[in-house]
Amino acid sequence: MQSSNPVLNRSSAFAPGHGQAYPGAAPYGQQQSPYGYGGSGLPPQQQYQGAPASSRPMTLDDVIVKTAITLGVVVAAAAFAWWAIPTTLVTPAFLAGALVGFALAMVLSFSRKVNPALVMLYAVAEGVFLGIGSKFIAAWVGDSAIIVQAVLATMVTAGLTLATYKYFAIKVTPKFTKMVVIGTAGFAGVLLVNLVLSLFGVSTGISGMGPMGLLFAALGAGLAVFNLILDFDMIEQGVRQGAPQNEAWRAAFGLTVTLVWLYWNILRILAILRGGD
Repeated sequence: MQSSNPVLNRSSAFAPGHGQAYPGAAPYGQQQSPYGYGGSGLPPQQQYQGAPASSRPMTLDDVIVKTAITLGVVVAAAAFAWWAIPTTLVTPAFLAGALVGFALAMVLSFSRKVNPALVMLYAVAEGVFLGIGSKFIAAWVGDSAIIVQAVLATMVTAGLTLATYKYFAIKVTPKFTKMVVIGTAGFAGVLLVNLVLSLFGVSTGISGMGPMGLLFAALGAGLAVFNLILDFDMIEQGVRQGAPQNEAWRAAFGLTVTLVWLYWNILRILAILRGGD
Protein backbone atom coordinates (compact mmCIF):
# COMPACT_ATOMS: atom_id res chain seq x y z
CA MET A 1 0.00 0.00 0.00
CA GLN A 2 1.53 3.30 -1.07
CA SER A 3 0.89 6.81 0.13
CA SER A 4 -0.42 9.42 -2.24
CA ASN A 5 2.29 11.64 -0.88
CA PRO A 6 5.15 11.00 -3.36
CA VAL A 7 7.69 11.73 -0.65
CA LEU A 8 6.75 8.61 1.28
CA ASN A 9 6.28 6.61 -1.90
CA ARG A 10 9.96 6.76 -2.75
CA SER A 11 11.08 4.88 0.34
CA SER A 12 10.44 1.17 0.67
CA ALA A 13 10.56 1.65 4.42
CA PHE A 14 7.00 3.00 4.28
CA ALA A 15 5.52 0.15 2.24
CA PRO A 16 4.68 -3.40 3.30
CA GLY A 17 6.63 -6.23 1.77
CA HIS A 18 9.89 -4.30 1.59
CA GLY A 19 11.79 -6.76 3.73
CA GLN A 20 13.97 -5.63 6.59
CA ALA A 21 14.46 -1.92 7.06
CA TYR A 22 17.38 -2.45 9.43
CA PRO A 23 19.27 -5.44 10.85
CA GLY A 24 17.05 -7.42 13.21
CA ALA A 25 13.74 -5.93 12.11
CA ALA A 26 10.94 -8.33 11.32
CA PRO A 27 9.65 -8.07 7.73
CA TYR A 28 6.14 -6.73 7.29
CA GLY A 29 3.51 -9.30 8.17
CA GLN A 30 5.77 -11.36 10.44
CA GLN A 31 5.65 -11.49 14.20
CA GLN A 32 6.97 -8.36 15.86
CA SER A 33 8.37 -8.03 19.36
CA PRO A 34 6.11 -6.59 22.11
CA TYR A 35 7.78 -3.26 21.33
CA GLY A 36 6.95 -3.40 17.62
CA TYR A 37 10.48 -3.69 16.27
CA GLY A 38 11.21 -7.41 16.10
CA GLY A 39 14.65 -8.74 16.91
CA SER A 40 15.56 -9.39 20.54
CA GLY A 41 12.27 -8.35 22.10
CA LEU A 42 13.98 -5.64 24.13
CA PRO A 43 12.85 -2.02 24.07
CA PRO A 44 14.43 -0.02 21.21
CA GLN A 45 16.46 2.01 23.71
CA GLN A 46 18.18 -1.19 24.90
CA GLN A 47 18.36 -2.92 21.53
CA TYR A 48 20.25 -0.04 19.88
CA GLN A 49 22.15 1.45 22.79
CA GLY A 50 25.51 2.58 21.42
CA ALA A 51 24.58 1.83 17.80
CA PRO A 52 25.10 4.43 15.05
CA ALA A 53 22.14 6.78 14.62
CA SER A 54 21.61 5.60 11.05
CA SER A 55 21.04 2.03 12.27
CA ARG A 56 18.44 2.92 14.87
CA PRO A 57 14.74 2.58 14.01
CA MET A 58 12.62 5.63 13.39
CA THR A 59 10.23 6.57 16.18
CA LEU A 60 7.23 8.85 16.32
CA ASP A 61 9.30 11.23 18.43
CA ASP A 62 11.83 11.46 15.59
CA VAL A 63 9.08 12.36 13.14
CA ILE A 64 7.54 14.91 15.50
CA VAL A 65 10.87 16.63 16.23
CA LYS A 66 11.95 16.81 12.60
CA THR A 67 8.51 17.98 11.48
CA ALA A 68 8.63 20.71 14.11
CA ILE A 69 12.06 21.79 12.86
CA THR A 70 10.91 21.86 9.23
CA LEU A 71 7.74 23.78 10.00
CA GLY A 72 9.73 26.14 12.21
CA VAL A 73 11.97 27.01 9.26
CA VAL A 74 8.87 27.57 7.10
CA VAL A 75 7.43 29.97 9.69
CA ALA A 76 10.74 31.81 10.13
CA ALA A 77 11.19 32.24 6.37
CA ALA A 78 7.58 33.38 6.04
CA ALA A 79 8.06 36.00 8.77
CA PHE A 80 11.24 37.23 7.07
CA ALA A 81 9.48 37.48 3.70
CA TRP A 82 6.56 39.33 5.28
CA TRP A 83 8.66 41.97 7.05
CA ALA A 84 12.02 42.21 5.26
CA ILE A 85 11.48 41.81 1.52
CA PRO A 86 11.05 45.27 -0.06
CA THR A 87 8.00 46.07 -2.14
CA THR A 88 9.98 46.19 -5.38
CA LEU A 89 11.07 42.58 -4.91
CA VAL A 90 7.78 41.11 -3.69
CA THR A 91 6.62 39.69 -7.02
CA PRO A 92 10.00 38.21 -8.05
CA ALA A 93 10.49 36.72 -4.57
CA PHE A 94 6.98 35.26 -4.60
CA LEU A 95 7.52 33.59 -7.97
CA ALA A 96 11.02 32.46 -7.02
CA GLY A 97 9.75 30.93 -3.79
CA ALA A 98 7.01 29.08 -5.63
CA LEU A 99 9.25 27.79 -8.43
CA VAL A 100 12.21 26.87 -6.22
CA GLY A 101 9.89 25.20 -3.71
CA PHE A 102 8.24 23.20 -6.48
CA ALA A 103 11.58 22.17 -7.99
CA LEU A 104 13.00 21.07 -4.63
CA ALA A 105 9.78 19.21 -3.83
CA MET A 106 10.12 17.24 -7.06
CA VAL A 107 13.77 16.44 -6.36
CA LEU A 108 13.03 15.31 -2.82
CA SER A 109 9.93 13.40 -3.85
CA PHE A 110 11.81 11.30 -6.39
CA SER A 111 14.98 10.81 -4.36
CA ARG A 112 15.62 7.38 -2.88
CA LYS A 113 17.72 8.90 -0.09
CA VAL A 114 16.40 11.89 1.78
CA ASN A 115 18.68 14.92 2.10
CA PRO A 116 17.98 17.01 5.25
CA ALA A 117 19.75 20.04 3.74
CA LEU A 118 17.40 20.02 0.75
CA VAL A 119 14.45 19.65 3.11
CA MET A 120 15.58 22.84 4.89
CA LEU A 121 16.04 24.66 1.56
CA TYR A 122 12.54 23.58 0.55
CA ALA A 123 11.20 24.92 3.85
CA VAL A 124 12.88 28.29 3.22
CA ALA A 125 11.52 28.56 -0.33
CA GLU A 126 8.04 27.53 0.75
CA GLY A 127 8.20 29.97 3.64
CA VAL A 128 9.01 32.87 1.30
CA PHE A 129 6.11 31.88 -0.95
CA LEU A 130 3.67 31.58 1.97
CA GLY A 131 4.90 34.76 3.68
CA ILE A 132 4.37 36.95 0.63
CA GLY A 133 1.16 35.18 -0.39
CA SER A 134 -0.25 35.48 3.13
CA LYS A 135 0.64 39.18 3.25
CA PHE A 136 -1.14 39.75 -0.05
CA ILE A 137 -4.29 37.99 1.16
CA ALA A 138 -4.20 39.85 4.50
CA ALA A 139 -3.99 43.14 2.60
CA TRP A 140 -6.84 42.06 0.32
CA VAL A 141 -9.21 41.41 3.24
CA GLY A 142 -7.81 44.33 5.24
CA ASP A 143 -7.07 42.29 8.37
CA SER A 144 -3.83 40.45 9.19
CA ALA A 145 -5.67 38.49 11.91
CA ILE A 146 -6.88 36.19 9.13
CA ILE A 147 -3.38 34.64 9.10
CA VAL A 148 -3.67 33.63 12.76
CA GLN A 149 -7.13 32.25 12.09
CA ALA A 150 -5.85 30.18 9.17
CA VAL A 151 -2.93 28.81 11.21
CA LEU A 152 -5.22 27.85 14.09
CA ALA A 153 -7.74 26.30 11.70
CA THR A 154 -4.94 24.27 10.10
CA MET A 155 -3.70 23.03 13.48
CA VAL A 156 -7.21 22.11 14.61
CA THR A 157 -7.99 20.34 11.33
CA ALA A 158 -4.74 18.36 11.44
CA GLY A 159 -5.30 17.48 15.10
CA LEU A 160 -8.89 16.35 14.50
CA THR A 161 -7.77 14.32 11.50
CA LEU A 162 -5.14 12.53 13.59
CA ALA A 163 -7.59 11.99 16.45
CA THR A 164 -10.19 10.60 14.06
CA TYR A 165 -7.62 8.33 12.44
CA LYS A 166 -6.53 6.93 15.81
CA TYR A 167 -9.85 6.89 17.70
CA PHE A 168 -11.87 5.27 14.93
CA ALA A 169 -8.93 3.07 13.87
CA ILE A 170 -9.40 4.07 10.23
CA LYS A 171 -8.23 1.37 7.87
CA VAL A 172 -6.50 2.74 4.79
CA THR A 173 -7.60 0.31 2.11
CA PRO A 174 -6.16 0.06 -1.42
CA LYS A 175 -9.46 1.38 -2.79
CA PHE A 176 -9.37 4.43 -0.50
CA THR A 177 -5.74 5.08 -1.40
CA LYS A 178 -6.46 4.79 -5.12
CA MET A 179 -9.35 7.26 -4.88
CA VAL A 180 -7.22 9.83 -3.04
CA VAL A 181 -4.31 9.39 -5.45
CA ILE A 182 -6.55 9.85 -8.50
CA GLY A 183 -8.30 12.83 -6.91
CA THR A 184 -5.01 14.49 -5.95
CA ALA A 185 -3.48 13.91 -9.38
CA GLY A 186 -6.58 15.26 -11.10
CA PHE A 187 -6.63 18.32 -8.87
CA ALA A 188 -2.96 19.01 -9.58
CA GLY A 189 -3.55 18.55 -13.30
CA VAL A 190 -6.36 21.10 -13.31
CA LEU A 191 -4.18 23.60 -11.46
CA LEU A 192 -1.36 23.06 -13.96
CA VAL A 193 -3.69 23.66 -16.91
CA ASN A 194 -5.04 26.76 -15.16
CA LEU A 195 -1.49 28.07 -14.72
CA VAL A 196 -0.69 27.57 -18.41
CA LEU A 197 -3.92 29.29 -19.46
CA SER A 198 -3.22 32.22 -17.12
CA LEU A 199 0.10 32.80 -18.89
CA PHE A 200 -1.92 33.45 -22.07
CA GLY A 201 -4.31 35.78 -20.30
CA VAL A 202 -7.13 33.23 -19.93
CA SER A 203 -8.81 33.32 -16.50
CA THR A 204 -10.80 30.31 -15.30
CA GLY A 205 -11.42 31.68 -11.80
CA ILE A 206 -9.88 28.60 -10.17
CA SER A 207 -7.11 30.56 -8.47
CA GLY A 208 -9.20 33.67 -8.00
CA MET A 209 -11.29 34.94 -5.11
CA GLY A 210 -14.71 34.18 -6.56
CA PRO A 211 -17.13 31.24 -6.30
CA MET A 212 -14.97 29.00 -8.50
CA GLY A 213 -11.93 29.81 -6.39
CA LEU A 214 -13.88 28.95 -3.23
CA LEU A 215 -14.98 25.62 -4.68
CA PHE A 216 -11.46 24.59 -5.61
CA ALA A 217 -9.99 25.83 -2.32
CA ALA A 218 -12.52 23.69 -0.43
CA LEU A 219 -11.73 20.72 -2.66
CA GLY A 220 -8.01 21.24 -2.09
CA ALA A 221 -8.47 21.38 1.68
CA GLY A 222 -10.53 18.19 1.59
CA LEU A 223 -7.90 16.36 -0.43
CA ALA A 224 -5.22 17.58 1.98
CA VAL A 225 -7.12 16.01 4.87
CA PHE A 226 -7.36 12.68 3.02
CA ASN A 227 -3.65 12.88 2.25
CA LEU A 228 -2.96 13.44 5.95
CA ILE A 229 -4.80 10.21 6.74
CA LEU A 230 -2.69 8.32 4.22
CA ASP A 231 0.50 9.88 5.52
CA PHE A 232 -0.35 9.07 9.15
CA ASP A 233 -0.89 5.48 8.07
CA MET A 234 2.38 5.29 6.15
CA ILE A 235 4.36 6.80 9.04
CA GLU A 236 2.75 4.35 11.44
CA GLN A 237 3.77 1.51 9.14
CA GLY A 238 7.31 2.87 8.92
CA VAL A 239 7.64 2.97 12.71
CA ARG A 240 6.11 -0.49 13.05
CA GLN A 241 8.47 -1.97 10.47
CA GLY A 242 11.57 -0.29 11.89
CA ALA A 243 12.34 2.21 9.17
CA PRO A 244 15.84 3.74 9.57
CA GLN A 245 15.99 6.83 11.75
CA ASN A 246 16.96 9.16 8.88
CA GLU A 247 13.65 8.34 7.18
CA ALA A 248 12.05 10.62 9.77
CA TRP A 249 13.23 13.51 7.57
CA ARG A 250 11.26 12.08 4.66
CA ALA A 251 8.18 11.72 6.85
CA ALA A 252 8.66 15.29 8.14
CA PHE A 253 8.92 16.63 4.60
CA GLY A 254 5.83 14.71 3.51
CA LEU A 255 3.80 16.09 6.41
CA THR A 256 5.09 19.61 5.76
CA VAL A 257 4.03 19.44 2.11
CA THR A 258 0.52 18.39 3.10
CA LEU A 259 0.18 20.85 5.99
CA VAL A 260 1.37 23.76 3.84
CA TRP A 261 -1.17 22.76 1.20
CA LEU A 262 -3.90 22.57 3.86
CA TYR A 263 -2.99 25.99 5.31
CA TRP A 264 -2.95 27.72 1.93
CA ASN A 265 -6.39 26.41 0.98
CA ILE A 266 -7.89 27.23 4.37
CA LEU A 267 -6.48 30.75 4.12
CA ARG A 268 -8.05 31.19 0.70
CA ILE A 269 -11.39 29.87 1.96
CA LEU A 270 -11.42 32.34 4.86
CA ALA A 271 -10.42 35.22 2.59
CA ILE A 272 -13.06 34.47 -0.03
CA LEU A 273 -15.81 34.09 2.58
CA ARG A 274 -14.83 37.38 4.18
CA GLY A 275 -14.40 39.26 0.92
CA GLY A 276 -12.00 42.01 -0.08
CA ASP A 277 -11.58 45.26 1.81
